[in-house]
Amino acid sequence: MNSERKVGCIGLGHLGHTIAQHLAEQGVSLTVWNRTPAKTGDLGVPVARSPKDLVEHVDIVIINLFDSDAVDAVMSGPDGLFSSSCAGKIIIDTTTNHFGRVGEFYARALEHGATYLECPVLGSVVPASQGKLTILVSGDKPTYEQVKPLLSLMGSALFYLGEPALATKMKLINNLVLGSFMAACAEAVALGEAAGIDRGEVIDILLSGAGNSMVLAAKKDKLKNEEFSAHFSSALIYKDLHYLQDLCRSLNKPLFVGSTVKELFAITRSKGIDDKDFSAIYEVFKEY
Repeated sequence: MNSERKVGCIGLGHLGHTIAQHLAEQGVSLTVWNRTPAKTGDLGVPVARSPKDLVEHVDIVIINLFDSDAVDAVMSGPDGLFSSSCAGKIIIDTTTNHFGRVGEFYARALEHGATYLECPVLGSVVPASQGKLTILVSGDKPTYEQVKPLLSLMGSALFYLGEPALATKMKLINNLVLGSFMAACAEAVALGEAAGIDRGEVIDILLSGAGNSMVLAAKKDKLKNEEFSAHFSSALIYKDLHYLQDLCRSLNKPLFVGSTVKELFAITRSKGIDDKDFSAIYEVFKEY
């Protein structure tokens, strides 16, 4: 990537903050904006007053937000990106959006002279800190090729899927597996404990057998220590599985496993623990 190109990051939650921090460490010229200014202080980079202010000072904007409503607000709300001239700007949206909303974002960017790339990511805080996310991309291919060096700083595996909404649909399908694996592993750990086996030993045995997976390997310490500070929250997986249900409805396909898993994560919401890491689904299984 041309080192003179300036990059802006909007959204400094757990993942967005880690992406921004990693890019700054790689020497990217970075400006950030977050609705909660306190989350910007430790990055040591310029902080914009608003999305409008940010886009006036950068060439590329990376968005990482909770959902499509938040993306819409950042784009079109008061002092949003499109309240300024966006001619020639590139918007890289790493949010896991609703597949039915991304078309709006492509169109709105085009109306304002910008190019929108749909770039949901697979992985959370740890791979983001290492530049080892997997990035799914839809949108204009020449623009993708233009920003590929920047995306390669963020991710070790890039998949260009071309047609708008395909990247988002694939991300939702991936999260069917992610949420289901996490729920199955957490239930197995809780059952092992109930049977009288040490929790740590249950986890080690699962990792040596049928439970061996990237999901359990990533969450083993959280489960062993019952330490559920969020890398990827239950609220996020619940939202994603809801979007997936909408996708299946649009395809006239049932969603068997995913619908059940979604309702399991709904319990974390009713218990008031959905802001914890999604591995905290273990607490639901331990209780019942």
